[in-house]
Amino acid sequence: MNELRTVALPTVDHGDMTLPEPSWCLGHHNHQPTDQRADILHRGPDVTLTFRGRHITDAGLVQSLFSTVDVLGLCSSTPGVSVSIIAWTLDARGIYELAAALDTYADRLRTLADRLRTLADQLLVIAAEDGDA
Repeated sequence: MNELRTVALPTVDHGDMTLPEPSWCLGHHNHQPTDQRADILHRGPDVTLTFRGRHITDAGLVQSLFSTVDVLGLCSSTPGVSVSIIAWTLDARGIYELAAALDTYADRLRTLADRLRTLADQLLVIAAEDGDA
C-alpha cells in the first residue's frame, strides 16, 4: 500500500508549509528557510552520462509545485525532466525528441569514426609503400 508522504519546509514568504511529496523525490537537502515557496523543488534521482570517468550530463524528474516560470509544454506544477546539458525542463514529448536527436548525433559520430578508421588505414598503406621504396 502506498502511503502518502508529506514534507514540512519553512519558507520566507509563506512560513512553514506541509506538502505532499512524491515517492520518487529524494528529499530537500538544499532547501533553506530563506527560500521562497516558488523555490520548492521535488527532485528525483539523476540519470547520468559519463565518458571515460568524465561527467557529461544528467537528467532527472523534477516538480516545482509553486513555480511562476512558464516552461514550454508544462504548467508550473506539472512534473518534467530537467536536462542539464540543455538547461531545460522538458515534458515527455520533448524528452522523446531530445532522445531522437541524440540518436541521430550518435549515428553521425559513428560515421566520423568510420571515416577516421578508413583514413588511418589509408595512411598505413601509404607508410608501408614509402617503406618499400
